[in-house]
Amino acid sequence: MTVPVVFTATTAQSAAATPQPNAVITWNVHAQNAIHEVARQSPTAAARSFAIAQGAVYDAVNAIAGTPYKPYLIAPRSRPGDSTPAAVATAAYRTLEWLFPAQAGSLRTQYEESLAAIPDGPSERGGIAVGQATATAMINARRNDGAFSDATWPVGTAPGQWRPTPPDFLQVGAWFATLKPFVIDPGNYRTPGPPALTSAAYARDLNEVKTLGSATSTTRTPDQTDAAIWWDDPRLVEWSIKRQLATTHRLGALQTSRMFAMVDIAAADALIACYQSKKRWSFWRPVTAIPLADTDGNPATDADPAWTPLRTTAPSPEYPSGHACFTAATTTALHKFFGRDNLSFSAHSADSGTTRHYHSLSRAMAELNQARVWAGVHYRFAAEDGHRLGDAVSRDVLDRAFGPRGN
Repeated sequence: MTVPVVFTATTAQSAAATPQPNAVITWNVHAQNAIHEVARQSPTAAARSFAIAQGAVYDAVNAIAGTPYKPYLIAPRSRPGDSTPAAVATAAYRTLEWLFPAQAGSLRTQYEESLAAIPDGPSERGGIAVGQATATAMINARRNDGAFSDATWPVGTAPGQWRPTPPDFLQVGAWFATLKPFVIDPGNYRTPGPPALTSAAYARDLNEVKTLGSATSTTRTPDQTDAAIWWDDPRLVEWSIKRQLATTHRLGALQTSRMFAMVDIAAADALIACYQSKKRWSFWRPVTAIPLADTDGNPATDADPAWTPLRTTAPSPEYPSGHACFTAATTTALHKFFGRDNLSFSAHSADSGTTRHYHSLSRAMAELNQARVWAGVHYRFAAEDGHRLGDAVSRDVLDRAFGPRGN
């Protein structure tokens, strides 16, 4: 069931006035700068950081708008005329400063620049107070949430078992499997698991990634290569797609903050469920399985000791695909917000040097699933099961959060 977009009097007044920069988008760009450009967090770690910042921003904007939607954590008291831009800047600044204390100076400069554009007075002070309250609530909720613990992945040497992969043979990201969730209990979600090594399904998918995902593949088309690199860019294209959709659909601060929070919090919980499944199944990556295919007991697979993937394999178990979980949660949340699949959007990837265009969420999601195979980092079954997992978690998160108040 699609949740209707609620337009308040504040929204209508804003539309009639001279358009002002959308503070939610401005601070989302600042968040990306802090999270990725400076801190260089992995896409998985970044999902937690974006969820924290955007959840606090949403609660602040929602409170000032009169709380037409269910708050994520709190709806602090606000007064008519409290400044939404001041609340947005404060909520984002305070959460980002907590997440990245080493960036306190640059974040403070961005914050002061935002406040300088707002007239001094009770409106600004009221907005600051609301943003401070929602940031404090978020920080208290996420303190000691298990982030960046010393958890490790199970490592094995038997056929099918995950072990660290080249080039750096790292153990990274296992803490996400035990991270405190944002809305739902990820332990309630299960994936069927990878097919048996001796099965025809396993041989089919291994041989597919062996052929199409090789760094030297002669069967992968130039467009497939472009898509593989475009989707694999660590500066995730999904981040800019959200901002583009907010801009092209002329969303105000309330709807932009709600859409960003829906996407980011659903994606974070989807990744927690995904990483729990990764830890449970601890399945080997193609970069390990293909050179060792002569040990898998399947007569339909052949080893290629020199095989390497087009893109570098992430330092986590293979199944299910984290990127598929993340993008499925994202597209499901966008579909829920806009109420339709046929959205047009595009994004540029610095890694590929190209811009790709889409006219539906489902088309983009279908390509992502294939792109993980073309990149040589996942089997098709891992992408398809990750897709289903991310979609299921996102739907359940959004059934519980961000809907109109009273529903």
